[in-house]
Amino acid sequence: MLTISLIGIGLEKAYPQYEQVELFSLEQVRLYPSPFQNAQEVDRKYILEMDVDRLLAPYMQEAGLDWAAERYGNWEDTGLDGHIGGHYLSALAMMYASTGDLEMKRRMDYMVESLALAQQKNGNGYVGGIPGGMAMWEQIGRGEIDAGGFSLNQKWVPLYNIHKIFAGLRDAYLIGGNEQAREVLVDLTEWFYALTRSLSDEQLQELLISEHGGLNETFADVAIMTGEEKYLDLARKMSHLLLLEPLVDHQDLLTSMHANTQIPKVIGFQRIALATGIDSWHEASDFFWHTVTENRTVAIGGNSVREHFHPIDDFSSMMSSNQGPETCNTYNMLRLTEQLFMAQPSVEYVDFYERGLYNHILSSQHPVRGGFVYFTPMRPEHYRVYSQAHEGFWCCVGSGLENHAKYGEFIYAHTREDLYVNLFIPSELDWADMGLVLKQETDFPEKEKSTFHFELEESKRINLLMRYPSWVPEGQLTILLNGEVLPLDQKPGSYVSIDRIWDHKDKLEVQMPMTMKWETLPDGSDWGAFVYGPIVLAAEAGTYDMPGLLADGSRMGHIAAGKMRPLAAVPLLTAEKEQALQLISAGAEPLFFELSQGEDHDEKFTLKPFYTIHDARYQVYWPLAAKGMEAEIRNSFNQKDEWMLALDHETVDQVATGEQQPESDHFFQGEKTLSGNENGYFWRSGSAWFSYELKNPRLEGRKLRLTFPAKAQKQPFELYLNETLFHTILLDTVEGESQELDLVLPDAYQDTDKLKITFKAKPGSQIEKIYYIRLMK
Repeated sequence: MLTISLIGIGLEKAYPQYEQVELFSLEQVRLYPSPFQNAQEVDRKYILEMDVDRLLAPYMQEAGLDWAAERYGNWEDTGLDGHIGGHYLSALAMMYASTGDLEMKRRMDYMVESLALAQQKNGNGYVGGIPGGMAMWEQIGRGEIDAGGFSLNQKWVPLYNIHKIFAGLRDAYLIGGNEQAREVLVDLTEWFYALTRSLSDEQLQELLISEHGGLNETFADVAIMTGEEKYLDLARKMSHLLLLEPLVDHQDLLTSMHANTQIPKVIGFQRIALATGIDSWHEASDFFWHTVTENRTVAIGGNSVREHFHPIDDFSSMMSSNQGPETCNTYNMLRLTEQLFMAQPSVEYVDFYERGLYNHILSSQHPVRGGFVYFTPMRPEHYRVYSQAHEGFWCCVGSGLENHAKYGEFIYAHTREDLYVNLFIPSELDWADMGLVLKQETDFPEKEKSTFHFELEESKRINLLMRYPSWVPEGQLTILLNGEVLPLDQKPGSYVSIDRIWDHKDKLEVQMPMTMKWETLPDGSDWGAFVYGPIVLAAEAGTYDMPGLLADGSRMGHIAAGKMRPLAAVPLLTAEKEQALQLISAGAEPLFFELSQGEDHDEKFTLKPFYTIHDARYQVYWPLAAKGMEAEIRNSFNQKDEWMLALDHETVDQVATGEQQPESDHFFQGEKTLSGNENGYFWRSGSAWFSYELKNPRLEGRKLRLTFPAKAQKQPFELYLNETLFHTILLDTVEGESQELDLVLPDAYQDTDKLKITFKAKPGSQIEKIYYIRLMK
């Protein structure tokens, strides 16, 4: 098994490096019993439950090989075929390295052998599961590019898809030690290099309009692995300037952007900066990280609503939507955090990493039966949905397979002589180069201390850098070396340097008292969460009406579609902002607390770590009102929420046009289309045609409601139902921000459970921008 890192392999002399910190390889760190070790084991069982041959089927069948196993369903046979296979390969490598489980290695080796066969059959270095991918790539190579945000030449994000197998092969080699994976990866990279070599820089930037994952990162990795500068040049060219250039200028233009399209790009920017020393790219990546973590992130460490960045001064959609932070976003934000830390080790990166790890990542897998979460709604008294091994194949299943297989990767870090202790997770580090085994024993966060035992072959000088978390009050961190208190003058948010000659059986104890914090939303509104140290607390809110708790294979099964409790009816706390903490008292168990609504209320709520709450509705954020202002606050919730809930009740199915997942879930197709965002609305338009499939499972649909901008282009266009012309639409300009058009469905279309709607432009004209499409009762 390889122990090399991704840093400084082959190109140290060719490219100036930052003075970098390295992470230990996963096989050097073993977890001790804890919620993290349990999550790792639950993930391991989920991995074993999945059928490798079915995951390989898209690759093998697209190569024209006979393959008995059928593709999985859900996203794996509706256009994104093969994307989970790449994640699965990464997860196998990580789980093998983390546990030594030989079944993980057997499956990993088998997958790589099979992919090599498919690559050989293709004959040009290509291997992929994209339906009809070979023909599409030939079009791209000829410069025939039709790119939308979530499509490329009528395919569902094929660049994003193929990035997963690039990353899977990289991880199989660098983490899993599979030499054949390196060969397949290099040949695949050479295929892509040759495919795009004749494209101009402008054509490549057009290509990058389509979501493409972190391809620039993997090309940089291959350059470092091989020493081939041409692949690093490819990595630079595959970096999206539409995002990069504003970040270089420290401009935040992220509002309304699809969040998880952007984060992997930035990981690539930073990866290239690490390999080349381009300071401006590092600073751009760091600026992105700070604006997302400080201005766009909620208490659990997650970001985005309905997969998009919302305005930094208005988090109301975060509180109202049943599609809150996406797990993939935090998966990638933690990866970006690692890259930034390796360039410039800072406790602020670790503080964020810890927050996201405990409160979002750890909470995103069911701790008993397994299953991964896509959206974690922040809407009070809503719930999460969990995948099943043979049903759901969403992006967050792919990243989820990896999340819980690599908990050991950021607990410790090192330079040649420095040892960083970042996280307080029970574990054992084997630093063979220094002849050190370091054992960390802790019940954190239930107990506010961690003990480190040193096992050394011989006495050794090491500069141990112990994290002083920002959540520990100043002057309250205590470190004891062999029972004696060390003098400290560092402040929270720094590292305590203990530079000494360490002896066998030395013992270091760190005491880190936690305090309670009332943490409001970044927009300054009257919503807040209770955070104890780094642990976000929440209250269970019942188990009523949770349809789809275990998601089926339907295209929208990842969304918690049960009834939403009106915001005006959720518990409201009565206190001044500076008095919110006075509503909290200690509970009967560690990390349990009692929350009072205020002096005029008898009801109390039990708060406990959010990551422990499953199979239940919950409340993380609480509205706060000064005494006498309760009715006004509730009325303000009602103004928008009541209308939204009533509309939701009358809606059978809907498409938020211009948004990736709603469009993909409704089988978007089209030619010569445009999409964008204006006045807080996403839209879709075009000069040819586009279509969606609406679902009408209970045959309740009676009319279509189309929402358009208030200002019309006044150009006629056609609406087809199931390929038959239904209506010619000609709009006029009205007052306000939007206008609606209701069209009653003919009887013949009320008795079908699926309805394909197609918009077609008249010759020489445009389809009006469409905001929403609703099938109404």
